[in-house]
Amino acid sequence: MALTREEREQFLAEPHIAALAVDSGDAGRAPLTVPIWYQYTPGGDAWIITGEDSRKQRLIERAGRFSLMVDRLAPTVRYVSVEGPVVSAAPATRDQLVEITARYMPADKIGPYVEFAEKELGEQLVVRMRPQRWISQDLGRV
Repeated sequence: MALTREEREQFLAEPHIAALAVDSGDAGRAPLTVPIWYQYTPGGDAWIITGEDSRKQRLIERAGRFSLMVDRLAPTVRYVSVEGPVVSAAPATRDQLVEITARYMPADKIGPYVEFAEKELGEQLVVRMRPQRWISQDLGRV
């Protein structure tokens, strides 16, 4: 059974690891699909942080849009997929890096990860996507 708007937005707001998909730009090839951390607040834009010179960023810039899909297995099989246009891409701030890291890592790991990311991952961008098309199901309610 499809989720209501409120259910799908709340589910997307939970800290799942998303599968990001973006057109590979190559005829006959599947889209690039990779796991990624993301941030979302119901009613707002979804955002990711990615390397300024990464293949993922180049493909997102060329396509102008991407999708995120999150799922779970328990207590019921549930998923939400959302796709939409990029509305902005700007250099990531330390505060944004801390925010997204805190969503996925325990408090004692945030500082060391942020330091690692700042030193080792190069220039990072925050890419915001406006959710436009949603697909959702909760197979336990069928």
